Amino acid sequence: MIYILGISAFFHDSAAALVADGIPVACAAEERFTRVKHTSEFPTKAIEYCLETAGIGARNVDYVAFYEKPLRKFSRIIETCIATWPFSAGTWFRAMPLWMTSRLHIAKTIRKSLGLPKTKAILFGEHHLSHAASAFYPSGFDEAVILTVDGVGEWTTTSVGVGRGNVIELDREIRFPHSLGLFYSAITHYLGFQINDAEWKVMGLAAYGEPRFADQLRKTIRTADDGSFQLDMSYFAFHRSLSSAIARKFEKLLGAPRRSEDEPLTDFHSDVARSAQLVVEETLLAIVRDAVKRTGLKKLCIAGGVGLNSKANYRLLAETDVDEIFIQPAAGDDGAALGVALYVQHGALNQPRVYEMRHAYLGPEFSNDEIAHALVAQTSRPPGSADVPSVSYHGQDSRATGFSAPLHFESEDELLNHVSREIDAGKVVGWFQGRMEFGPRALGARSILADPRPAEMKDIINAKVKFRERFRPFAPAVLAEKAHEWFEMDFSSRFMLLVPQVREEKRSAVQAITHADGSARVQTVERDSNPRFYRLIEKFAELTGVPMLLNTSFNVRGEPIVCTPQDAIASYLKSGIDMLVIGDFMLIK
Repeated sequence: MIYILGISAFFHDSAAALVADGIPVACAAEERFTRVKHTSEFPTKAIEYCLETAGIGARNVDYVAFYEKPLRKFSRIIETCIATWPFSAGTWFRAMPLWMTSRLHIAKTIRKSLGLPKTKAILFGEHHLSHAASAFYPSGFDEAVILTVDGVGEWTTTSVGVGRGNVIELDREIRFPHSLGLFYSAITHYLGFQINDAEWKVMGLAAYGEPRFADQLRKTIRTADDGSFQLDMSYFAFHRSLSSAIARKFEKLLGAPRRSEDEPLTDFHSDVARSAQLVVEETLLAIVRDAVKRTGLKKLCIAGGVGLNSKANYRLLAETDVDEIFIQPAAGDDGAALGVALYVQHGALNQPRVYEMRHAYLGPEFSNDEIAHALVAQTSRPPGSADVPSVSYHGQDSRATGFSAPLHFESEDELLNHVSREIDAGKVVGWFQGRMEFGPRALGARSILADPRPAEMKDIINAKVKFRERFRPFAPAVLAEKAHEWFEMDFSSRFMLLVPQVREEKRSAVQAITHADGSARVQTVERDSNPRFYRLIEKFAELTGVPMLLNTSFNVRGEPIVCTPQDAIASYLKSGIDMLVIGDFMLIK
């Protein structure tokens, strides 16, 4: 058995992934354990989880690999700061202490954290090669075009290549400061949202707008027929400033200053978002069309943070000669931890590929006993109470706190029948089952579920549960074999990373999951990947004729998705979720 531990850290979305003979044993982002969203800290707790899941100690790990080459990234920061001095003074004085004290000593940090001897070699991958490996090796494709797009790695921001068998060759790249990811982040900043956290808001807001600023934005990014592009850096400041991603020239181009965080959103902001989304889509389409033409390959693998742009992904599948697409569900830096581990396994050691990623349930799971103890500790049951009883539900057991006693269902059928009826009656359900998802999408393990039919359900969840903006969309989780009946799609979308149109004749029936432009970010649910979630949707379909549920991540605004039973209970108690279904137990307000 060959154990390989992959690690990503020190920028955002730190994570760890453990691979055993080419099969992921455990993968998780550090944020889920520390409860600090997008944390860049060394993933100590995520590593502990991975090792505990495998039942091994750090010394049993054969290879430890870091997802990028720190010295190359350091050289880019130094060169950029010198080239843009004195505007970059703030970046220099903030970055240098971090690099001198920790980021240039990553091998030492890893050895100390894991208790490894100095003789143990620490391997370092390349940032975009780690992304590429995370997408190609688990894709199930023998050969494919590979596209990686993000803000920036060491120097690369976009790479294109081919994967064949165990070999990945990235033969084209675009380098910093020319970056689609940073272009999109600059738009995020201009619209008053937080970079590296709220790009999804821009994508959601775009559906409400018209692309009337597309021509202006095309002046800031010049794209050739082969998809290569350059930013006009006179419009941007992210390469030299910590306080702003855009220059004053950018504001003049669009005719309005940057939106402040507390300023209302208007049609103008929606139109800017739509225009930026269109420009990014056009550029990605040009890249993929050229790559398919050059290589003759019609399978596509995508990773990097821009790979989470599900609207663009759909267009790449629908409007190019690509026949099949695989997008790494943890497309950001968290997934690069898995990528570098898989690259060591297949690219360096030349071990055969044995794994196809058909689900993303690679995080922690908890037994019914562990869940019962958490419920006893965190609800109104007094200390020293007996174990949660095995009872069927026959009505709410009211408490002075306003919450029911935890209820246990011995029959899965009874549990699912009850939950489906409650969703049909308009209840919002916290759903905590099995292993946590790897990546930013909740896929029916750490989800909030609701009725996809009534339009008002969107406002109820945004206002009372998620505490977020009204324009944010919700995704449908649909039975895989029924997806084509409701959406304009003939493909799977297991990881909620493609956005087809809702069939026009069906839109009035599922208003809660239909976005403003008639689209939906679909998750196709397969019986063998998540049997309990699949069966719940089946039960709801039997009641309503609608083979899907509204699915959004189980968290409130500003917090990571819940990981433990304690996280789920705490999030449930402080939000407007009506009932919590956690393992075989139920808690009702």
